[in-house]
Amino acid sequence: MYRIGELAQLCNLKTDTLRFYEKHGLFTASARSHSGYRLYTPDDHRRLKFIIRAKSVGFSLKEINDLLSIEFNKSHWACADVKGLVETKLIQVETRIAELIRFQKSLTQLSEICCGGPESAEDCSILEALESSSSEKEAMTQHPDTQNMHKGDIC
Repeated sequence: MYRIGELAQLCNLKTDTLRFYEKHGLFTASARSHSGYRLYTPDDHRRLKFIIRAKSVGFSLKEINDLLSIEFNKSHWACADVKGLVETKLIQVETRIAELIRFQKSLTQLSEICCGGPESAEDCSILEALESSSSEKEAMTQHPDTQNMHKGDIC
């Protein structure tokens, strides 16, 4: 049996992280000592490692809870159920990546239209673009003249 500090050290975590997982229903101590310390078994250690691995590939706490339900009741589930959870997460990640790429392109375009000089920001092209309506912003960031501008063309 491990005490909370020992288990946390084994998994390279802080004890607060274990308490956080307990608070969110992912993890509980198997027992308590006579003096009230949380006690964990090797099975608890395996469960915690499962949680850590699932978290490291991007699953949320709710998704980890779903996976744990399957992990500890495997006979009631099919591989297709598990794959479905992974496929759903993969779609979410791909969508987020596409969104981040779009953000990157927009920020790059905004950066490239500004000289970045020491003059007053009163005529800053970045601020002007952000103040424009969304349709004007889209026209500005997609307009061929704007796309070919180089740093310093507009300030």
